Amino acid sequence: MAALQYAETVQRITDTARIAATLAPLGVTLQAIPVTGAGVAALLTELQPDPEAQAALLTALDDVFRRLQRERGYQERDLVVLYPGHPQLAELTARFHRVHTHDDEEVRYIVDGEGVFGFVLEDGAQVELTVHAGDYVHIPAGVEHWFRLTDAQRIKAVRYFSARGGWTPHYTDRAMRSFPNP
Repeated sequence: MAALQYAETVQRITDTARIAATLAPLGVTLQAIPVTGAGVAALLTELQPDPEAQAALLTALDDVFRRLQRERGYQERDLVVLYPGHPQLAELTARFHRVHTHDDEEVRYIVDGEGVFGFVLEDGAQVELTVHAGDYVHIPAGVEHWFRLTDAQRIKAVRYFSARGGWTPHYTDRAMRSFPNP
């Protein structure tokens, strides 16, 4: 279940209607999509799936991809797998743990583990949205945001693309506020 936290407070919001209302002015949507499919559970047990296992996982999740292709026109997808000990973990997490925007939408379907998306609201307030397996997040182009892993440092997320080039981060140099652990 997703949870939303405002900067510099320990209050966490888990009510999906309140989370949706907070993120709606940005155009950010959060949807629950159960992680199901033939053989999915077995494929998710691997901490470091090889390319063949990753392809099998994406194939097992084809129903979601086909639906999103019809609804949103996505053409491609890939799987991001991060875990403790990943050879590029520090580099990858540092790259996206700064406030940035993209020229294209950013879309993630979390299929295992957890992560945190941060957002700058229209009034300048900052919030962080913790997402877990089964959470689908759509962030429109131009929205100031960031991403980080939780202390578990483990996530498997399917990314959906309408255009690959739009995912280059454009850093805004806005300072991120403090988010204490509740």
